[in-house]
Order: sequence, then structure tokens, then C-alpha cells
Amino acid sequence: MFFDFGAGEIIGLAVLAMILIGPDKLPTFAVEAAKFIKRIREMATNATNDLKENLGPGFEDLKPTDLNPKTFIQKQLANVLDDEKPKSVASTTSKIDPDLL
Repeated sequence: MFFDFGAGEIIGLAVLAMILIGPDKLPTFAVEAAKFIKRIREMATNATNDLKENLGPGFEDLKPTDLNPKTFIQKQLANVLDDEKPKSVASTTSKIDPDLL
């Protein structure tokens, strides 16, 4: 599962939800929670798409995980290590669009 919950934890959370919310309000609460999560996902997708549009060319394949500082540093280090490997002159290509500089 996503948060690595086992069957015991899920059953415990369900019992806790029934006690706190009540069995009569639990179905409506679950529907509202699902709608809220869907709305948050749509907002995140829209924000990512707006960011891609505003950053311009070269960022079409941007993913939200690329914005994580740890992932960003790992990606940059991998690029630097790849650049240090000897390459033939014919196989090198420009990674930066000169118009953006």
C-alpha cells in the first residue's frame, strides 16, 4: 500500500473512524474526503502545468519529483559524472539552448 499500512492498522483506523465520526455519517464523510483528495490532485496537476508553461522550452518533461531538492541534486551530479566520461567529438550534443542564455 501507499503508506505501508497492514490489515491490522486499516481495521484499527476504520474502528476509530466509526467511533469518532459515527457509523451514520461515515459514508458521507468518506465521499467528502475522496472529493477533497481529488480536488487537491487537480490543483497539483494544474500548478505543474502552469509551471511548465511559464518556464518555457526545455521543461516539457518536468515532473513534480524533479523539484525535490534531493532529486535535483542527484540528477545534476549524475549529469556532471556523465559529462566527465570521455566522448567522441561526433557524439556530443548541446544540452542548453543558446537562445535561453
